[in-house]
Amino acid sequence: MDVYKIRGGKRLSGTIKVNGAKNSAVALIPASILANSPVQIDGLPEISDVWTLKSILEEIGGSVSFENGTMEINTDEMTDMPLPNGNVKKLRASYYMMGAMLGRFKHAVIGMPGGCFLGPRPIDQHIKGFEALGATVTNEHGAIYLRAEELHGAKIYLDVASVGATINIMLAAVLAKGQTIIENAAKEPEIIDVATLLTNMGAKIKGVGTSVIRIDGVEELHGTRHSIIPDRIEAGTFMIMAAAAGDGIRIDNVIPFHLEALIAKLREMGVEIEEGEESIFIPKAGPLKAVDIKTLVYPGLATDLQQPFSVLMTQAEGASIVTDTIYSARFKHIDELRRMNAEGRVEGSMAVIFGPTPLSAAVVKASDLRAGAALVIAGLLAEGETEVRDIHHVERGYADLISRLSALGADIRKETVTPVSGSNPESRG
Repeated sequence: MDVYKIRGGKRLSGTIKVNGAKNSAVALIPASILANSPVQIDGLPEISDVWTLKSILEEIGGSVSFENGTMEINTDEMTDMPLPNGNVKKLRASYYMMGAMLGRFKHAVIGMPGGCFLGPRPIDQHIKGFEALGATVTNEHGAIYLRAEELHGAKIYLDVASVGATINIMLAAVLAKGQTIIENAAKEPEIIDVATLLTNMGAKIKGVGTSVIRIDGVEELHGTRHSIIPDRIEAGTFMIMAAAAGDGIRIDNVIPFHLEALIAKLREMGVEIEEGEESIFIPKAGPLKAVDIKTLVYPGLATDLQQPFSVLMTQAEGASIVTDTIYSARFKHIDELRRMNAEGRVEGSMAVIFGPTPLSAAVVKASDLRAGAALVIAGLLAEGETEVRDIHHVERGYADLISRLSALGADIRKETVTPVSGSNPESRG
């Protein structure tokens, strides 16, 4: 199995560039299905999720090239081929294939999506939207069947401001007849990015970035060229890393406005942050103060950043509290941090972390993408050599991580190891 080996204690400095947004990429690529001519997307991160989506588009007949971050998608030969198993099981965002294929073909069969397990994440709001647009949705043998004679505009109120449901309903509605109104829509930058692509393809969408989105259906969408936004979660991860282990790190290709909640909390801890137009510089941080954070829908603090932030809390003076209002089960990393001498406990949808605590090396396991990123940061801080397992989770969201961190001075490498008896993290106290 592949693992990361990290020898901690080295201070990092230099410049690191943020890649294109993973959470945009996984929706932009399925959105291309709706076009009747080639779509080109620039700045895509070269991560496993993007390669998986490329394979899915090829499975349904698309001609797809992907080189140097640019993907060109020709949809001419695409069909509504059923996708009950295989690649769609590898990532949760494969559910965007539902909205895109329903919008284009009025028919889709998509297996229940996989990806990181973060507790219950139902797609009931997606299905509610599809049914409001006129589709019949059934669950048959573990796959979702979507069928419609015709899609027509509807007024849809989301019970939860879900990013996935907002985007999926947009994908299905842009070619529907009449006007669709999505109320209590999510406002994340990635939604605006997808709407920008669709608008450039000829869609008529208003109100994106607010709680009410209006979509006037059109007859067809054409190809276009689109540049993806920077990944605010990757940028936030690097900012937290800089605060924890940096002697001065500049983070390029950033939209600071997308990170206002994180910036505010880091400053509350005592971290200095210098904002540029498209960059952020974080000098070496002094003593850190404990803070409480609560994850919220955008523009609040992203749930994807609470796990890396938890590591920084181990270095702050006092007791810090993390409350995750999005995924209450997203605390499996706390047990792994405790293997590294962190002091913390989980209480329901909340974790309490005490510091400052020197971290020590251990064999740990990434339970999901952002937990893996947290353990990498912990490894950079820890005394000795940390081994991070199940790194396939990390590689779903962070491209070229080894080379980029090494350029900052990190001692990190990827190795293939053979597990031996007693080396399982579960066997450690």
